[in-house]
Amino acid sequence: MTDLRSGGSAPLPRSTLGNVAALAGVSPKTASRALNDHPGVSAPTRQRVQEAARMLRFRPNALARELRTGAVSRGVGLVIADLANPFYSPLAAAAEQELRSAGLELFLASTDEDPGREQEVVRTMLDRRVRSLLVVPAAEDHSYLESEKSLGTPIVFLDRPPRNLAADAVLADNRAAARQAARSLLEAGHQRIAVIGDEQVAWTARERLAGAEAALAESGAGHGLVRAGAHDPAAARQITDRLLAEDRPPTAILALNNLILLGVLLALRDAGRDLTLIGFDDSEVADLFGVSVVSLDPREMGRVAARIALGQDDHGRRGDHDGTVVLPTRMVIRTPLDRPIRVSPR
Repeated sequence: MTDLRSGGSAPLPRSTLGNVAALAGVSPKTASRALNDHPGVSAPTRQRVQEAARMLRFRPNALARELRTGAVSRGVGLVIADLANPFYSPLAAAAEQELRSAGLELFLASTDEDPGREQEVVRTMLDRRVRSLLVVPAAEDHSYLESEKSLGTPIVFLDRPPRNLAADAVLADNRAAARQAARSLLEAGHQRIAVIGDEQVAWTARERLAGAEAALAESGAGHGLVRAGAHDPAAARQITDRLLAEDRPPTAILALNNLILLGVLLALRDAGRDLTLIGFDDSEVADLFGVSVVSLDPREMGRVAARIALGQDDHGRRGDHDGTVVLPTRMVIRTPLDRPIRVSPR
């Protein structure tokens, strides 16, 4: 064992139940019974064991105890797509608050939008016998969860629906929201509207792009300035640079998520250009620059999903009935859409 005062960097080994039992002069079984307040342990023995545990800084493994007794844990698993996306922080916070009020804990993990990683993370959560799963899916096939669902584990999908699995989901009508955002720019007089979307992998990305394209097609504006593949601010910045360099650049840009909007703003700042903008998913950046957005409350999404997982669904569904809750979106107009957003150059 390394003495911390000597400057060694190796961590101290964690004390075991056997260490506690040896220090207290009892068997491991008696130590376990004492620490769990078993009525068959005398008061002096219980005191010796508890004092030994304090001296050794021993902490019982509650999860292991639950697994040995065949119970599920007090945890609920939340699998999100991307830790870097600010949309998911308030979602997770609201879910955690709802679960905490029910005496449960939230276990959080990210897939980085990798379908294989999703299965690994979900498997780890289930190995810990979580009571329920909240999943922002990356995979295109969720039939691998069928057996777990048949065992009674509540599974709720957020932001994107499941594929090949009947399960509850909490979504937004992304297609209709993007369609309305594009229409709003058209109604404000814009004809050269650029639409910048994410890689067309996630359901939300496909739905938003399809909605914007539908509005442009209805108006006759065409798809000449529609771009996809902006998975992060750097990619969105490069796409915006190329759009601004065209002979007839856009007069307005519809950025289909908050990370894309950040890249667009950086490109406009560097170019010293002013354009009309609409973003998707509200953020502090959008508020700071007065960017109008299509807003969905991620806290409400997290709260509703947690309540469904707890069997406290306030949208009219109970028991094993699978269904979808579609949360409303709204347009937040911060700058009139016939005016450009001013982004100061460096």
